[in-house]
Amino acid sequence: MSHFQGIEVAAEVVRAAQAGESRAHEAIYRACRRPIYTLIRRLVVRAAIADELFQETFIEVLRNIGAYTGEGAFGGWVRSIAVSKCLMYLRSPWHRSLLYLDNDDESTAPVVLLDGASLPEAQAAASADVERALATLPALTRSVVWLHDVEGYTHAEIGRLLGRTASFSKSQLARAHARMRELLEQPAGSTSCTHASSTC
Repeated sequence: MSHFQGIEVAAEVVRAAQAGESRAHEAIYRACRRPIYTLIRRLVVRAAIADELFQETFIEVLRNIGAYTGEGAFGGWVRSIAVSKCLMYLRSPWHRSLLYLDNDDESTAPVVLLDGASLPEAQAAASADVERALATLPALTRSVVWLHDVEGYTHAEIGRLLGRTASFSKSQLARAHARMRELLEQPAGSTSCTHASSTC
C-alpha cells in the first residue's frame, strides 16, 4: 500500500496554505515529509541527490499549491510532483553519466532501509532482503517496480511517465520480479552478481 494513502491534510489547511499562511505550510510539510522522502529514496538511491529532489518537491508544492483544485487526494497531487521530479532526474544525461562512473568503479547501489525499525525482527529481516534485491535493479526498472507494486500506478500511467509504452512497463516489471525471486531464493551467504557487475 502506498504511504501516500495515510496522508491526512484537512481541506481548511490546504485553503490556508493557498492563502499564504506559514503555519499551514508547516502543517503540510509535517504531514508529507516522511512519505515523500521515502518515495524519493526508493527511486533515487543517492542520498545527496534525493535530498535535493526532496527540497525541490516541497518548493514546487508550496509555490504551486494554488493549482490544486481539490479534485483527487491532496497526497496524490503531492506524490505526482515527487514522482515527476525523480523520473525527470533518472532520464537526465547527468544521471546516466553517474551510472557510467559507478560501473567503472564496479560499485553497487546502496541499500536504503528506512522503515525496518518499527517492524518485528523477522519482518525487518525480510524487508531488508527485499530492499537489497531492489537495490540490484537498474534505476528505471526499480522505479517501475516501486510505482506499480507499492504506489499503485498502472502500466499505462508508468509508461506515460517514462515516455514509453505500457508494454515497456510490463516487461520491466516481469524481468524485475524474476530477478528478485532469483536473489531472494538464493541460500544465505551465497554470492550474487548485481547490475553493476560485468559478470551478470
